[in-house]
Amino acid sequence: MKVTVVGAGAVGATCADNIARRELAEELVLLDIKEGFAEGKAQDIMQTAALLGFDTKVSGSTADYAKTANSDVVVITSGLPRKPGMTREELIGTNARIVEDVTKNILQHSPNAIIVVISNPMDTMTYLALKSTGLPKNRIIGMGGALDSARFKYQLSQHLGASPSDLNAVVIGGHGDTTMIPLIKHATWNSVPVTHFLSEEQQKQIVADTMVGGATLTKLLGTSAWYAPGAAGAAVVEAIVRDQKKLITSCVYLEGEYGQSDICLGVPVVIGRNGWEKIVDFKLDAEDQAAFAKSADAVRSMNDVLNAPAGV
Repeated sequence: MKVTVVGAGAVGATCADNIARRELAEELVLLDIKEGFAEGKAQDIMQTAALLGFDTKVSGSTADYAKTANSDVVVITSGLPRKPGMTREELIGTNARIVEDVTKNILQHSPNAIIVVISNPMDTMTYLALKSTGLPKNRIIGMGGALDSARFKYQLSQHLGASPSDLNAVVIGGHGDTTMIPLIKHATWNSVPVTHFLSEEQQKQIVADTMVGGATLTKLLGTSAWYAPGAAGAAVVEAIVRDQKKLITSCVYLEGEYGQSDICLGVPVVIGRNGWEKIVDFKLDAEDQAAFAKSADAVRSMNDVLNAPAGV
């Protein structure tokens, strides 16, 4: 099994480190456009192998896509990160050009790869990757829901005094501060609804804090977060390479599911060796379905920027 991570910045390197530590591939390639950067990160990761006991072979490449040939999974993290006060939407123009170029180069050498998109704005970049490549829809997966759901579990754990691993909680919709939908009515603590333990005020606070989870970290750190995004990307890769059939909220192409079509948006999907394999219908109530439709409208507005004439 071979995995490539494009972009050796904080998120990409963290994702690669998680993949290596968990031995998700025999070979892992880290690629970046900055001279020597990916090579240095790869060496640094490899120097932990003797300490951590993994056997994955990690190498770096400066923009030489030939070294990524025959990759089974490719994770795209490249693009500008968010700065304080910057929305994900403001990254569309620059990151769209980067993602389109990366996918084109990757598929020249790995035509059968499954692509996991982390670059922001993730919903729009996932849609762009699908439309620009013409790949089967199951081979393009946006990572955002896995990250947002992990942040949701963190917020719940803080209020409940519970282990995050004992919680089942998902976030659907767009990967944005105003477009994501933490489904607190569906969240459980070892099968018991969390609403049994939380006041209405606590529930509202948890939802609100989850929605601005990324922005909160950007303000604190001065740039986008990386540990959780990198780990979320690695979790999606693990579900693919180990054929786990895991239910992970992911940004995928909808064709009528959840009442939406011709859009990539976060919904619960089963992920295995073939990419995403099926969408699971959570039977949303009217309130959550309306929120999902509103989220889809906002993401479509971002997608429209891709087709807008220059200067508009």
